[in-house]
Amino acid sequence: MSKKEKNFVKEITPMEEDFSRWYTDVVIKTELADYSPVKGFMVIRPYGYALWEKIQQFADERFKATGHKNMYFPLLIPENLLNKEKEHVEGFAPEVAWVTKGGNQELTERLVVRPTSETIICHMYSKWLNSYRDLPYLYNQWCNVVRWEKTTRPFLRTSEFLWQEGHTLHETEEEAQAETLQMLEIYRQVAEELMAIPVVRGQKSEKEKFAGAKATYTMEALMHDGQALQAGTSHNLGQHFTKAFDIKFQDRNGQEQYPYHTSWGISTRLIGGLIMVHSDNRGLVLPPKMAPVQVVIIPIAQNKEGVLDKANELLRKLKGKGIIAELDSSTENSPGWKFNQYEMKGYPIRIEIGPRDIENNQAVVVRRDKPGKETIPLDNIENTISGMLEAMQNELFEKAKAHREANTYEVEDYEQYKKDLPNRPGFAKMMWCGDKACEDKLKEETRATIRCIPFEQEDLGHKCHICGKEAKHMVYVARAY
Repeated sequence: MSKKEKNFVKEITPMEEDFSRWYTDVVIKTELADYSPVKGFMVIRPYGYALWEKIQQFADERFKATGHKNMYFPLLIPENLLNKEKEHVEGFAPEVAWVTKGGNQELTERLVVRPTSETIICHMYSKWLNSYRDLPYLYNQWCNVVRWEKTTRPFLRTSEFLWQEGHTLHETEEEAQAETLQMLEIYRQVAEELMAIPVVRGQKSEKEKFAGAKATYTMEALMHDGQALQAGTSHNLGQHFTKAFDIKFQDRNGQEQYPYHTSWGISTRLIGGLIMVHSDNRGLVLPPKMAPVQVVIIPIAQNKEGVLDKANELLRKLKGKGIIAELDSSTENSPGWKFNQYEMKGYPIRIEIGPRDIENNQAVVVRRDKPGKETIPLDNIENTISGMLEAMQNELFEKAKAHREANTYEVEDYEQYKKDLPNRPGFAKMMWCGDKACEDKLKEETRATIRCIPFEQEDLGHKCHICGKEAKHMVYVARAY
């Protein structure tokens, strides 16, 4: 092995040894992101940003198909707007970053760097809305937000992150509720159909809901290490903000009314979830629909006559089939170095083709999620590869779902659950009375939280597992990122 190869092939910490270190190694060594000079902020590198673009494109198509339009609101929000809604400002106060000077001048009023945009958007809506004929307002923005986090990890929790935030206004409460659930369903499609991440959907408890919301709905995913990740939320805000910001419209009877409000968002933390659901000790594993490049072709002995011609012909066939493919004909590194690079970066399929393969009208194919190599005919290879990509997408979803099901269990006894939890991570299903005191006790004693009250309820008994009182809900409980 050459010196260059030795320098490139760097060890990724095994996840079984140190899951946190494994995660960071994968992010840094596959060049998804890097640390910036400001603690808690990250630089998203081109390969990582390409993953975000996949999420953006998929979600944005569905937003627009349901009538939503994109806008953009300012990064800085006057303090007086934030203070208009007491519950909201208290929820974000510990994480807020302030601007107090502009150039050399002290500002007469502090400006907050947006942690979320309800306040500035509601201020503008109050200026624009007049009549029921203007409704619904179906608006979204793609932007960054800043929340000054104490403990950060690339993609999962950073002081600045990219996201989208939808903010809609509706004439009736029923329309707002339908919107809230419609957007949660679109988020499910992003997670399951694009990213091959199975999710549990449900409602957040009063303690865990968004500050100022009437109800918060969530989708929760389970990571390799058995911890949960809140992968997207949709909030029914009722008239909470519209009253605080005096947003009114003239209804069909000529009376002034407050509209009903929703907000919803997904962020770059989904990329962290993608890594922790699918990847392994060799690096990234990317579902084909998420991969910036789905197939890489590596010519073997490319100096031999006809090899590059055949590789380019193969590239044209794959692209003609709509497959995102590239040919690495560089001579700087050996084929073995390239194999390692593309495996670590999670390219779904690698095709090797050399003189002997051409002679036998075949190519060698390697699927990133499976060990070993497969030899396939060059005839109709574009259809074969297309089928392999589809199978890989489906199988990664089923594998992640099987992992979740294997790590989801019913709690029989709360005291036993507390003893078992350190060695039994995953989703625990238990009955809950709905009392905040029980929820606080659970968190204090186990560091686990109620992730959601799932839409699909199960009867695990009539008593709360924590206090023994009459139960109201079956809940999913887990430690979480």
